Amino acid sequence: MSLTDARKPDVAAEGLRRKPHSEEKSADVYFSADVETDGPIPGPYSILSFGLVYAGRFDGEVFERPHDLNIGFYRELKPISNYFDPEALEVNGLDREQLIKTGEAPEKAMTDACLWVRGIANSGRPVLVAYPLSFDWSWLYWYFVKFSEYGSPFGYSRCFDIKTAVAVKGRLPIAAAGRTQLPDFFRSRREHSHNALEDAIEQAEIFANVFEWEALNGERPRNSQK
Repeated sequence: MSLTDARKPDVAAEGLRRKPHSEEKSADVYFSADVETDGPIPGPYSILSFGLVYAGRFDGEVFERPHDLNIGFYRELKPISNYFDPEALEVNGLDREQLIKTGEAPEKAMTDACLWVRGIANSGRPVLVAYPLSFDWSWLYWYFVKFSEYGSPFGYSRCFDIKTAVAVKGRLPIAAAGRTQLPDFFRSRREHSHNALEDAIEQAEIFANVFEWEALNGERPRNSQK
């Protein structure tokens, strides 16, 4: 900062408060994410598959549901280590030995995923959505930073936890805001299959229902099933 700038703190502060015109008009663009892994944490263990689905956009005033839940990205990956938890494989049903031979290299998968997210978001700000967020975010952020040529399309903190939103809107403790405890009018008509893409689609529907929920008035989401 120059001496001239330093003598005008009010001008400098105003510059920090004001955003560029293009950023002011930018919307959050949501991507529902699901990962299937062979263990509890990234690094020692591996992502075996992941899915991303366009889940809507919000400009600060209007939330727009996705009109097509088939706008998605799916990859099955080559494991990055020899470690795995057999119980994790029982849950997701993926053939880890086959993926060692045929899975896509993480470098290509994460670079392609980053470019896909940016392409769908266009001038918007990509936001990762999950339920709960902590597991899927920790894996995907680590993989994007480690393997993507362009890093994470979600930065280091652009993320949305559906579980927290349910707790806050419903005035519930976190322990009572889990997916299995959701009222029927929030739920998707799809089954939770442990296929990463299918589960990301199911989650995108739940996300839209929760986002539109006028909880203080006790109303159902506008587009939910009765």
